[in-house]
Amino acid sequence: MDSPILVADIGGTKARFALSAAGPGRGPHLWAMHEFWVDHFDSLAEAIQYYLTRLHEPLPRRAVIAVASPVTGGHIQFSNSPWSFSIAALQAEAGLEKLEVINDFAALGRAVPHLEAADLRAIGAVPEPLLHDEHERQCAVLGPGTGLGVCRIVLRQGPPLVLETEGGHIGFAPADAYEAAILAFLLRRYPRVSVERLISGPGLENLHAAVCTIDDSPRSAGGPVEIIAGAQRGEATCTRAVELFCSILGSFAGDVALLHGAWHGLYLGGGMTARLLPWIRNGAFRQRFEAKGRFEALMRGIPTHAITHAQPGLLGAAACALDGFRS
Repeated sequence: MDSPILVADIGGTKARFALSAAGPGRGPHLWAMHEFWVDHFDSLAEAIQYYLTRLHEPLPRRAVIAVASPVTGGHIQFSNSPWSFSIAALQAEAGLEKLEVINDFAALGRAVPHLEAADLRAIGAVPEPLLHDEHERQCAVLGPGTGLGVCRIVLRQGPPLVLETEGGHIGFAPADAYEAAILAFLLRRYPRVSVERLISGPGLENLHAAVCTIDDSPRSAGGPVEIIAGAQRGEATCTRAVELFCSILGSFAGDVALLHGAWHGLYLGGGMTARLLPWIRNGAFRQRFEAKGRFEALMRGIPTHAITHAQPGLLGAAACALDGFRS
């Protein structure tokens, strides 16, 4: 294998690290994977140094780091954590010869061509793609976690074209009177209500608080883990919040597919997708995905899948590293 490359997937809650090189089939191979809580460290540099001290092999000299933040210059400020860093300073502090920083959903998009059938779970029926050009396929990826990420992918010969976006921050569009009441509730909390305010870990908390207020019910749970556990026990407000989450996620996913022309498929990633996958697969997600008026027939032809690979962000960062560093 080639010399190892440090890869990382840094979200608002967890920091994931691994080493990577080209495997026997020349695709990305990952090993020495570790996952840490972001709030256990004061900075990304400190987390990297802690990871490197746990390695029992030569230290990597090159790295690709995926971050839950726009990457628009030399300074990175995370959207959902207090971490920030200078790319040049981090490269020097970590002793790296080369450092590339990419958006976390750009990494997720780069992972898609490397996913196996076992890394995906179908949501609804899986129709044949609408277009049959084997050289180019239009797809999109979105995923609720600590925040809500979105990207567009053009799969083609060679590395895919990944267009990272901040689509999770577009405005929330209610689909019925109850969702309009949720929007009114959240407008009392925030000057602007983006989709991320509902479709994320903190968004599930917002939905539960809104349900309790609108239905005049006592609040029975706190954070996302407690709300999901409450739904599993059949508690009414928790179940209502989780069902709303999956329904609104379906509407938003359909909008993303229309916006990006993702006729060949939409992929769901993110930690909340993994936690809520039974509800997503068995609830109203697919119905709301397809419910686009005059375009409903078009939407029925778009397959939707949940990504179940354990570390797709690391896989995508590794794919990016191999494409960029092979020469």
